[in-house]
Order: sequence, then C-alpha cells, then structure tokens
Amino acid sequence: MKTLKKTLKYLLIFIAFLVVTLYVFDYDYMLKALRTIYFQGHTTAYLEDYKEFDNDTVQAGIRQAWPLHADYNTIEATETLTDWHERLGTTAFLVLKNDSIWYEKYFDGFDRNSRSNSFSVAKSMVSAMLGKAIMQGRIKSLDQPVGDFFPEFANGLGAELTVGDLSSMASGLKWDEAYYSPFSITTRAYFYDDLKSMMLGLEVVEQPGMSYKYLSGNTQLLGMVIEKATGQSLSEYLSESFWKPMGASADAFWQVDSEENNLEKAYCCLASNARDFARFGKLYKDHGRWNGEQLLDSAFVARSVRPRFTESPQYGYGWWLLNHLNKSFFMMRGHLGQYIIVQPEDNVIIVRLGHKNAKGPDPTVKFSDDIYAYIEEAYKMLSP
Repeated sequence: MKTLKKTLKYLLIFIAFLVVTLYVFDYDYMLKALRTIYFQGHTTAYLEDYKEFDNDTVQAGIRQAWPLHADYNTIEATETLTDWHERLGTTAFLVLKNDSIWYEKYFDGFDRNSRSNSFSVAKSMVSAMLGKAIMQGRIKSLDQPVGDFFPEFANGLGAELTVGDLSSMASGLKWDEAYYSPFSITTRAYFYDDLKSMMLGLEVVEQPGMSYKYLSGNTQLLGMVIEKATGQSLSEYLSESFWKPMGASADAFWQVDSEENNLEKAYCCLASNARDFARFGKLYKDHGRWNGEQLLDSAFVARSVRPRFTESPQYGYGWWLLNHLNKSFFMMRGHLGQYIIVQPEDNVIIVRLGHKNAKGPDPTVKFSDDIYAYIEEAYKMLSP
C-alpha cells in the first residue's frame, strides 16, 4: 500500500512538472490536443471533431433545395466504387449532373443533414471570399501587399508578399506542413488559442510569388487579411457573400481558435453537409453566377481554376487542378479525403466525404489514387 501511494505521488508530481513545462515553453496547446483528439482515440483531426472546439456560426438564409434528377439513384454503385467506400470509410458520395442530384449515398450513420469537418476544402471558400472582397473594392487586387493590412509584413521579403501569393500558395512563409507531428506549426495552429499572434510572428524566408509550396499558414493569414479588409468575421462574410445567397440548407459551424479571440481557422474546419459543400462547385462551374446573380467576378473564377505556375499545374488560386480521362477537373480538397470535384463541360460535380484517403508519396502535392477512382467510377455509372 505504501509503495502504491508513493508511486501515485511521484506520478502526480511528474504530471504537474510536465504541465508546467508545457506552459513555460508554449507547448500547452498539446493539452488541448490530448483532450480533443488523442484521448478520443484518434491520431489526427477527425470528421466530427468540431464538437470538441469553439465554433462561430455561418448563418443560412432561405433554403434552396437541390432538384433531384429524373434518374435519381436509378444506377447502382460499381463494385470497385463500393470497395473504395468500404476500405476508406466514405460517409457521403454524391454525383450531380446538370445541376441536379443524380446519385446520392450515405454511410456509417451519416445522412444528407450530417455535418462533418471540411478540413482544407475551406481554403477554396476563403479564396472565394478574397475574390468577393476584390469585387467589392475592399481589397484592391491580387497584387495588393499583405503589409497594407499588417505592418509586420511591410519590411524585407515580407514587403513583397501579396494577397495573391497567399491564395496561390506562393508566400515564402516559414511553415512546416506536417499533420501528424505534434510539434509541427500546423498541429500547433489547430489547437492554439491565439492564432493572430502566432501568425504575425511568422517570417517570410523565401522570395514570394516565385513558386508553389502548399502551406496552410498562407490561408490563415489570408483569412486575417479578409477579416481586416471587410470589418467582418469570416463566418459573417461567408454567410453574407455566399451561404445565404446560394440557399444553403443549414447553418455551418466554423472552428475558432478560442471563445475569447474568436478567430476562424481559415485554412480548415468548416462543418457542413455534402449538399451544401457542392454549392461552391456549382458556383465556380457557372463562372461565379447563382440564379442569375453574379456573386463572384467571372474573371477571378477563371483565373482561380488555371495554374499560376507552369511547373505546378496542380494548383491555381485556392483550387486544385487535375487532367484525367482527357478531361480537365478542378476541385476543393481536404484532409482525409474530402473532395468536391467539378467537370464543367460535362456539367458534373462529384462530392466525396469520409474518414480516410489513399495515402500518396506526398499528399500536399500528388493526387492520391482514390481521387482517380472516384472520378472513373462515377463516369462509369454515368455511362453504363
């Protein structure tokens, strides 16, 4: 009994020492990581983790329901597609044809009203908000310096950093894009309670505007620029500019760093449903128009879905780009395999949400095999 008490005493002392050490060296965010992710049985962020964080609300307005195609759900999924769903834990799979839902299937207890984490799908939405702010004259152009909004980036290489560089992943920021390391700045950003101070302490260490390098910090800083330029939170601006005009079916929840600071994690983490995510695919497919209203400048949309750099044809301004089956696709793409894939000429939108994606050699650059599979199998279903 004495030995047990002694052991517990030293264990408590060790835990107390560990907690103090984490706070002293500014790693106390790991305590939040343990509580919200790791003690929940996960090794990384997961689809419904928004329930564990503070959120702001993206308010919906008057609902505009998607029409159902005349052939809605008359075709069964291919065996190959079913296998991909089972292996990678798909929760939602939609195919929209000619602006109608042609095929729709949900799994693992999810349905059309279920919210799940967008992860980096939100980056495309933030880029759309940049386009809206430019359209409204609140931001001058893609070439406006970030230093106009935050003097911390008004000197040295930082003075050459533009809002367009942030949207196209060409900032030169010092940032480690590692999702599974608890010590990376990406992980820190996910759990940190004061994102603004963290972001304004970053350095620009490479020449901005010269080449593509995928960094979540780019979109976080871009979100802060949009917030400052518009005088609105990202949740308010997204609601006003897109969520309400596009008739989203429900409010969305956007994770924030803390209740006190209430700054959205701009690079990720908007919780919504598959049907509402698809609306951004339609908006860009239709060159920024929605029900006859020009919500986004068509020239900005066109520029967004073209590569900025010839040597990096996979990315434009906030959107991923892929040539496959002799067709050009653009897509919103998020951690663990959240995809909104658009083929404008065929008027096809494919939405896949789920628990896992097929790992590639470099998930921040290469397209994983599951993306090709979802496209190929959807097209087989469309052309039996």
